[in-house]
Amino acid sequence: MALKGTIGLAGGGNMGSALLRGMLAAGLVEAGQVVVAEKIADKAAALAQELGVATVGGPAEFKGLSLLILAVKPGDVAQAAREAAPALGPDSLVITLAAGIRLASVAQVLPLGQPLVRAMPNTPALIRRGVTAICGGAGLEGRHLETARQVFGAVGQVVQVEEGLMNAVTALSGSGPAYVFAFMEALSEAGVAQGLSPEVALELTAQTVAGAALLLIERGEQPGRLREQVTSPGGTTVAGLAELSKGDLRGTLIKAVAAATRRGQELGG
Repeated sequence: MALKGTIGLAGGGNMGSALLRGMLAAGLVEAGQVVVAEKIADKAAALAQELGVATVGGPAEFKGLSLLILAVKPGDVAQAAREAAPALGPDSLVITLAAGIRLASVAQVLPLGQPLVRAMPNTPALIRRGVTAICGGAGLEGRHLETARQVFGAVGQVVQVEEGLMNAVTALSGSGPAYVFAFMEALSEAGVAQGLSPEVALELTAQTVAGAALLLIERGEQPGRLREQVTSPGGTTVAGLAELSKGDLRGTLIKAVAAATRRGQELGG
């Protein structure tokens, strides 16, 4: 179902523009409904030319919004919300994407009782293969959560969690692509060290990771079970996994997610 009214997008960066492109491609909104607040003039002009949306210099220029999406940096969220507040009606939904910023912090600068959703998408949203976790503020109606599901469903899958788990979500799926890219970088370099060309090593790495992820999704089995299916006794995989175990890959990843979760808590004060 298409969204109605005027949609204000504060921030035309990578995530904001990916979300906008996804919504337009899905027919969730029309270009004429969207106003993007982007302070970088060249970026604003490029979005206007490419997508046909209106642009303004800042959130204070928004008017009559039915939906406000705050896709700015965490440190800019409060100011953007404060500036956009006069454009909101009592039923206007506000969605914030900023890592670590709690619903209560955003609510403080909005009109009392403003419908509010916190979301954490990840960068595969750029190709509409992302995953987004959402949580709602106190008293939020189901229809507002459904609107948020529609918005982020345009760029991938959506899950709902309690706000107390959002820093863990940010550490796992929000930061997770960086962990995967670091793994892929190392795996590709390992192939080059064994004589493969950089091009072949990178292609093998990318297709292996993509195929493994799709196998996990489509089979619906636990990753440990799929790992066992690849691991023949006395074979090459056993030898490789033994070295990964010596390096404590599992423990290192657990520590990485814990560190990122703590950082999210610090950002939220």
